[in-house]
Parts: sequence; structure tokens; C-alpha cells
Amino acid sequence: MTSNALTVPAVALGTWAWGDSGQPGDGYFGSRLSQSGLREVVEKAQSNGFTLWDTAVAYGMGRSETVLAQALAGYDRSEYQLSTKFTPQLAGDGADPVADMLEQSLERLGADYVDLFWIHNPADVARWTPPLIPLLESGKIKHVGVSNHTMEQIALADRILGEAGLRVEAVQNHFSLLYRGSERAGILDYCREHDVRFFSYMVLEQGALTGRYDPANPLPEGSSRAAVYNGILHRLGALTDRMGAIGADRGASAADVATAWAIAKGTTPIIGVTKAGHIDGLVRARGIELADAEVAELEALADAADVDTRGWWEQEME
Repeated sequence: MTSNALTVPAVALGTWAWGDSGQPGDGYFGSRLSQSGLREVVEKAQSNGFTLWDTAVAYGMGRSETVLAQALAGYDRSEYQLSTKFTPQLAGDGADPVADMLEQSLERLGADYVDLFWIHNPADVARWTPPLIPLLESGKIKHVGVSNHTMEQIALADRILGEAGLRVEAVQNHFSLLYRGSERAGILDYCREHDVRFFSYMVLEQGALTGRYDPANPLPEGSSRAAVYNGILHRLGALTDRMGAIGADRGASAADVATAWAIAKGTTPIIGVTKAGHIDGLVRARGIELADAEVAELEALADAADVDTRGWWEQEME
């Protein structure tokens, strides 16, 4: 049962890019990432208190989970938290697809429980939420979250779990300076009022908010990121310049400021990490306290950019 409240580090670590597609040269584990490199990421993260690892079956069709387990080998299970997901769109046709997918994840992760188990997308809340109840009661999952759900869908999932004396303890949605739909829809307020942890993903908008890219230095041509963001980089200069200036005053980068902004909003950012050096940025971001005036200024600049970065997989939150 979820007798213990969910406690998490300031930043969670995303492993989407650890999912090797099996094709060499495609930019995942098969090419740029190595097992020793990812082990270095894990060691640096763990030693700095970043101990929550977020993965999913959908990331490389299970390969992210397998690679994460290899990288965590040797650590005691109590030293880290595992977060993985049930994706309805990948459900099998067995009697209990939720339990089946969890079992497969546990096997790949080399674990007998996960700390946080998510319904990845809201295909049918009334269908997919009840099977979580016996899994919580058995201890195979410690806490339940919902991802990419609207306010109405979050409330429905919480009602279903509530009938068993359980509850939704976490929400994971796309949330960044450029995309604040969850705030405008009242989801952040709901989470604050109900002691629900809000996890923000795509905080850096796949690199567009790192300050590393501009019209003269676009994202790599041919990448899916380039298709989404290169056409709007010319609108982001004022925002990323200001983020860079705020960071420079603190010995930090624009990317660190984007992460610090998400923390300042009361959320737990999930930041993808593929290099040990990424952990240094998270240490800096964790130590940055943005003034209310700085938060307001960044949001005003983001609003002025007037871009819509809602993903193709996302519903309108408002």
C-alpha cells in the first residue's frame, strides 16, 4: 500500500535516449552512448543525490529499461528510485495487460517493485486505472502517477483509486517556459492543493531552450528536433539571451536557468542525461534560487515569443 508519502530529489533523470533502437548510427545507445559512459552518468548522479530514474517500455521498446538496469548494477535497490510506465497503446491482449507490462518491465529492470508507475497516456482512464489497485496492494508498485492527462482525467483516475483508499500521487506533463498549458488549466494548483508531485518534462524543449541554438546555429538538420524547432528559433533569442544573462550572474548556463525555473514553479523537472557533464548542470540548477521578478520576466519573454510547442501526442490541457 502507499503508506509512505512520495519523496523525490529536486530533479529526476530521464533515460528516453538510452533506448537503443538496435540500428548503429542512429544516435541512441548503439552509437554515441556506451555502457561505460552511462555507468559514469549513474555514478556521478547517484553521488550527487540524483537518484530517481525515469524510463518507459516505450523508450526503445524496453531497451532503455534494460540498459538502465545494467548501469545501476551493484547499487543496493534502496539507493535509487525507479519510475516506469504502462503505455495503453502498447497493451497486449491478455487478461491483465497492465500487470503483464509491469512484469516485463520488472524483469528488464532486475527489480521486484517500482517506486513510481505511470499510466503513460490517457487512452481510457476508466479501463486502465482499476488494474493498478492490486499492484499497489501487492507492493509491486509503491506510488501511481498519470502522464499527459487533463485535469478531468486526473480527477477521474484519483476517484477510481480513492474507492480503494489509494490516490494519484504524481502527474507528469510537458511543461516548460514555452509550454505552460498545465498551469493555465489549473493542474499545478490542483497538485499543490492535493499534495501531488508534478513532474515536468521537455523543460529544455529538446535543446531549443539551452541557448546553444539560433538561426545561425540550428538544430541538426534531418533530426526530428530540427523539424519542430528550427522554424521558431528566431523567436526565442530575447528569451534565451536573458536566460543566459541570469545564468552568467550565477556561474550557470541558460539550460541551468530553464531547469531552475521549473524547480521554482514547484515542479520536479525530468532532465534527460546522456553524459556525466549533464549532472554538473543539474547541481548548478538545484542551487539557483530565481527571484519572483526573474520568473515573471522570463515568462513574459516566453509569452512574447508566441510559439506553440505542444507535441503531436498531447491533448489540449485547457
